Amino acid sequence: MAERVWDRFLTEQDKAHVAMKPPKSIGFGKKPALLLIDLYRWVFGDKSEAILEAIKKWPGSCGPAAWNAIPHIQALLRTAREVRIPIIHVTGLAGAGVDEWSFRRENDPSKLSPDALERRRHKYDIVDEVEPRPGEAVLKKLSPSAFWGTPLVGHLNQLDIDTVITCGESTSGCVRASVVDGTTYRFRMIVVEECVFDRHEACHAINLFDMNQKYADVLPLSEVVKYLRSWRAEQPIGT
Repeated sequence: MAERVWDRFLTEQDKAHVAMKPPKSIGFGKKPALLLIDLYRWVFGDKSEAILEAIKKWPGSCGPAAWNAIPHIQALLRTAREVRIPIIHVTGLAGAGVDEWSFRRENDPSKLSPDALERRRHKYDIVDEVEPRPGEAVLKKLSPSAFWGTPLVGHLNQLDIDTVITCGESTSGCVRASVVDGTTYRFRMIVVEECVFDRHEACHAINLFDMNQKYADVLPLSEVVKYLRSWRAEQPIGT
């Protein structure tokens, strides 16, 4: 079996335990949708640069990991559009008079420079590289999970979606929270490995491992693209 991103973080006991368990597969269902989580300016900044440098201007930056994921996310998004599955973009909700989930760890805005305040005003702008197109849903959230406090479940149910293909950031934060909630709502959750990213390499790897063990199938982009093209080929002409 090919080495997975999490293998080098596992102890020998971890590996032995996994080897003793029967194979797990969530599997694809009959109708997929694509969920893009938090692909906004706050985590990308203006350009790709080392994370310790990037956070000086963009405290939420994921550094090169964010930018390295973009070509893979674009390939997934392009395929989703070609095969005409529902696409849902999720970003943060700001300026609604309600505190964000992370408000207790935010710096006092009154102490920020005008430049920092201007960057903060644009923190939830979805980056141009994955800009939503007309007809694609754009939901805004106040919690880590894309499901909490948003109409996502109703939207997916209306469309008879049973499989949610997931990408975005952060692997250990909002992606994981959304995957767990999606599983709670009984959706088949698929995480595209190259299309999720995090600030910390170990957190990224171990959370992929844990989601793959319990809540989702963590699959390579090539396998997901192959599934989507096969799914489209099986659909009745005109749908």
